[in-house]
Amino acid sequence: MAAEAAGAFRRTAIERLDQRVAWERADKAFFAAGACHVLAWVCRDSYPDRSIEVAALRLAGDLQILHVYAIWAGWAFDHSGWNPEPLLLAVNADFEGHPLERVGIAVDLAEFCGEHHHRMPDQYWRDPLPRAREYVGRYTPPWA
Repeated sequence: MAAEAAGAFRRTAIERLDQRVAWERADKAFFAAGACHVLAWVCRDSYPDRSIEVAALRLAGDLQILHVYAIWAGWAFDHSGWNPEPLLLAVNADFEGHPLERVGIAVDLAEFCGEHHHRMPDQYWRDPLPRAREYVGRYTPPWA
Protein backbone atom coordinates (compact mmCIF):
# COMPACT_ATOMS: atom_id res chain seq x y z
CA MET A 1 0.00 0.00 0.00
CA ALA A 2 1.33 3.44 -0.86
CA ALA A 3 1.96 5.93 1.92
CA GLU A 4 -0.88 8.37 2.49
CA ALA A 5 -0.70 11.61 4.46
CA ALA A 6 -2.18 11.33 7.92
CA GLY A 7 -3.62 14.84 7.58
CA ALA A 8 -5.95 13.64 4.83
CA PHE A 9 -7.85 11.78 7.57
CA ARG A 10 -8.04 14.52 10.22
CA ARG A 11 -11.04 14.29 12.47
CA THR A 12 -14.00 16.58 11.92
CA ALA A 13 -15.28 18.77 14.74
CA ILE A 14 -17.93 16.18 15.69
CA GLU A 15 -15.34 13.38 15.60
CA ARG A 16 -13.18 15.39 18.00
CA LEU A 17 -16.07 15.97 20.37
CA ASP A 18 -17.76 12.56 20.25
CA GLN A 19 -15.56 9.53 20.90
CA ARG A 20 -18.18 7.14 19.57
CA VAL A 21 -18.34 8.96 16.23
CA ALA A 22 -14.54 8.95 16.07
CA TRP A 23 -14.49 5.23 16.91
CA GLU A 24 -16.92 4.39 14.11
CA ARG A 25 -14.61 5.69 11.38
CA ALA A 26 -12.90 3.17 9.11
CA ASP A 27 -9.73 1.64 10.56
CA LYS A 28 -7.44 3.59 8.24
CA ALA A 29 -8.95 6.93 9.27
CA PHE A 30 -9.06 5.96 12.94
CA PHE A 31 -5.36 5.03 12.98
CA ALA A 32 -4.29 7.94 10.76
CA ALA A 33 -5.77 10.61 13.00
CA GLY A 34 -6.79 10.16 16.58
CA ALA A 35 -5.16 6.82 17.42
CA CYS A 36 -1.89 6.82 15.44
CA HIS A 37 0.09 6.78 18.68
CA VAL A 38 -1.77 3.69 19.91
CA LEU A 39 -1.06 1.92 16.61
CA ALA A 40 2.66 2.80 16.79
CA TRP A 41 3.08 1.36 20.29
CA VAL A 42 1.07 -1.75 19.42
CA CYS A 43 3.26 -2.29 16.37
CA ARG A 44 6.40 -1.98 18.51
CA ASP A 45 5.02 -4.33 21.14
CA SER A 46 3.84 -6.86 18.55
CA TYR A 47 7.42 -7.64 17.53
CA PRO A 48 9.47 -7.78 20.75
CA ASP A 49 12.33 -9.53 18.94
CA ARG A 50 12.80 -6.50 16.62
CA SER A 51 14.28 -3.13 17.52
CA ILE A 52 11.18 -1.17 16.57
CA GLU A 53 11.11 2.43 17.76
CA VAL A 54 8.45 5.11 17.83
CA ALA A 55 8.80 8.45 16.06
CA ALA A 56 6.59 11.45 15.39
CA LEU A 57 6.21 14.22 12.86
CA ARG A 58 5.67 17.87 13.58
CA LEU A 59 5.89 21.07 11.60
CA ALA A 60 9.49 22.31 11.64
CA GLY A 61 10.02 24.43 14.72
CA ASP A 62 6.64 23.55 16.26
CA LEU A 63 6.01 21.56 19.43
CA GLN A 64 2.69 19.98 18.45
CA ILE A 65 2.92 16.41 17.18
CA LEU A 66 1.00 15.79 13.96
CA HIS A 67 1.50 12.06 13.52
CA VAL A 68 3.10 9.11 15.32
CA TYR A 69 4.44 5.94 13.71
CA ALA A 70 6.68 2.94 14.32
CA ILE A 71 10.07 2.59 12.63
CA TRP A 72 12.42 -0.30 11.92
CA ALA A 73 15.57 -0.27 9.76
CA GLY A 74 14.43 2.61 7.55
CA TRP A 75 10.83 1.39 7.32
CA ALA A 76 7.85 3.17 8.85
CA PHE A 77 4.56 1.62 9.94
CA ASP A 78 1.36 3.64 10.27
CA HIS A 79 -2.20 3.60 8.89
CA SER A 80 -0.70 3.05 5.41
CA GLY A 81 1.13 -0.11 6.44
CA TRP A 82 4.90 -0.48 5.97
CA ASN A 83 6.62 2.11 3.76
CA PRO A 84 10.13 3.48 3.48
CA GLU A 85 10.39 6.22 6.11
CA PRO A 86 11.61 8.87 3.62
CA LEU A 87 8.46 8.28 1.57
CA LEU A 88 6.25 8.70 4.66
CA LEU A 89 8.02 11.96 5.51
CA ALA A 90 7.74 13.29 1.96
CA VAL A 91 4.05 12.43 1.57
CA ASN A 92 3.17 14.13 4.85
CA ALA A 93 5.33 17.21 4.19
CA ASP A 94 3.77 17.57 0.75
CA PHE A 95 0.26 17.35 2.20
CA GLU A 96 1.02 19.87 4.96
CA GLY A 97 2.77 22.23 2.56
CA HIS A 98 5.54 22.82 5.10
CA PRO A 99 8.77 21.11 6.10
CA LEU A 100 8.35 18.51 8.84
CA GLU A 101 10.65 17.41 11.62
CA ARG A 102 11.02 13.80 12.67
CA VAL A 103 11.13 13.44 16.44
CA GLY A 104 12.28 10.26 18.14
CA ILE A 105 10.06 9.21 21.03
CA ALA A 106 12.03 7.68 23.90
CA VAL A 107 9.32 7.63 26.59
CA ASP A 108 6.54 5.11 27.19
CA LEU A 109 2.98 5.54 25.95
CA ALA A 110 1.66 7.00 29.21
CA GLU A 111 4.36 9.63 29.41
CA PHE A 112 3.97 10.49 25.73
CA CYS A 113 0.21 10.92 26.16
CA GLY A 114 0.70 13.11 29.21
CA GLU A 115 3.28 15.32 27.52
CA HIS A 116 1.40 15.71 24.24
CA HIS A 117 -2.26 15.63 25.36
CA HIS A 118 -3.06 12.37 23.58
CA ARG A 119 -5.58 9.82 24.83
CA MET A 120 -4.50 6.69 26.64
CA PRO A 121 -6.21 3.51 25.42
CA ASP A 122 -8.64 3.54 28.36
CA GLN A 123 -9.86 7.00 27.34
CA TYR A 124 -11.38 5.87 24.03
CA TRP A 125 -15.01 4.95 23.52
CA ARG A 126 -13.88 1.31 23.38
CA ASP A 127 -10.52 -0.36 23.90
CA PRO A 128 -8.45 0.38 20.76
CA LEU A 129 -5.73 -2.18 21.57
CA PRO A 130 -7.44 -5.26 20.03
CA ARG A 131 -8.38 -3.20 16.98
CA ALA A 132 -4.77 -2.00 16.64
CA ARG A 133 -3.38 -5.53 17.03
CA GLU A 134 -5.67 -6.79 14.28
CA TYR A 135 -4.66 -3.86 12.04
CA VAL A 136 -0.93 -4.50 12.56
CA GLY A 137 -1.54 -8.14 11.67
CA ARG A 138 -2.93 -7.20 8.25
CA TYR A 139 0.48 -6.07 7.03
CA THR A 140 3.51 -8.21 6.31
CA PRO A 141 6.55 -6.62 7.98
CA PRO A 142 9.58 -5.85 5.81
CA TRP A 143 11.75 -8.52 7.45
CA ALA A 144 9.33 -11.34 6.56
